[in-house]
Amino acid sequence: MFKKGSLILAMLMFTVSAFAGNNKNSMQIKGSDTMVNLGQAWAEKYMEENPGDFVAVTGGGSGTGLSSLISGTCDIAMSSRDIKDKEIILAKQKGINPFEIKVALDGLAVVVNPANPVSKLTLDQLADIFRGKITNWKEVGGKEEKIVILSREVNSGTHVYFKEHVLRKGKADGKEEFASGALLLSSSQAIADEVAGNPSAIGYYGMGYISSKQKHIDVASDEKSAYINPNIENVISGKYPISRPLFLYTNGQPQGLIKKFVDYTLSKEGQGIVVKTDFVPIK
Repeated sequence: MFKKGSLILAMLMFTVSAFAGNNKNSMQIKGSDTMVNLGQAWAEKYMEENPGDFVAVTGGGSGTGLSSLISGTCDIAMSSRDIKDKEIILAKQKGINPFEIKVALDGLAVVVNPANPVSKLTLDQLADIFRGKITNWKEVGGKEEKIVILSREVNSGTHVYFKEHVLRKGKADGKEEFASGALLLSSSQAIADEVAGNPSAIGYYGMGYISSKQKHIDVASDEKSAYINPNIENVISGKYPISRPLFLYTNGQPQGLIKKFVDYTLSKEGQGIVVKTDFVPIK
């Protein structure tokens, strides 16, 4: 026989469960740490204009977001890289059909401590630094100090993009890897904080994280090319050599609430938020 308190608790749990199961006005967005501030800014403004809808945004890396989409534990994955063939295969095995939406562009900034006199590097020099071939700042015009290499962890789309486009120079069959001594950090903010406090450090992140506590490096494609500042104008023009698209992935073409949110990100207001968070609009 149920006691009165137990019966009330059981009824409450059933009511909460039923509400959660039937609540079609909420969605979960997960993925790229590069995009998490952008995603949260979109969600905040969207919910102001649609008070009946709820949007939760969390980071964890592009790989984490795509894994969540594939496992059915999020509605939208944010990714700063293309989905991999093996992820598409796994998704289809689980009945998920990843659909790609390009929502913004980003320039990857390479940053050092403001006390570091080095202010410009070529792509070859960057590749040699992050692969561990150049180990001291004096080799590139800096002080007699050992270089401390900072990288995002391997499930990060930023990590993958930097490895493929800087270390491997876009070669599909490239085998170059980060130096074994590189410190792998869990977020772009962690890299920003470490660079701010370490005069010997060098790292990279989406240019939306640039602040006065770090100094960005101007980058040249080669020794004969101009050194380019990582800013919106240079990403749009294609002059800045380390830039990339940013994506949302959904299960099939967006429908219902998910389409409503995706449409918002691509609207004039949504693309305005892209600019305000220091990314580059696609429109």
